[in-house]
Amino acid sequence: MIGIRDLRADLSAAVRRAATGQRVLISVDGRAVAQLGPIEAEQGQTVLADLLAAGAVVAPRRTDAVRLAPPVQIWSGVRLDRALKELRG
Repeated sequence: MIGIRDLRADLSAAVRRAATGQRVLISVDGRAVAQLGPIEAEQGQTVLADLLAAGAVVAPRRTDAVRLAPPVQIWSGVRLDRALKELRG
C-alpha cells in the first residue's frame, strides 16, 4: 500500500510496478481508496498472449528494434507516382 503523498512523489515507480503485473493499493489517511494495476482484457476480448498460447499466431523471431528508413521530403504539387518513380530509380 502506498500513501497518496508518496504516490505523487514517485508516480513513475508505481506505474512501472503496475506494468510488471503488480497491483498497487493507494491509501488516503491510512485507508485504501484506489488501486493501480495492469490493464486487463475486457470480457471476451482476446489478447496476444492468448493467441500465442493457442498457436493461432507465431511470436516474432527478431527482438531488436525496428529500424525505419529516414523520411523523404516531397514538395507540395508533386505527383506521388513521379516521386515514387524517382525514389525507386
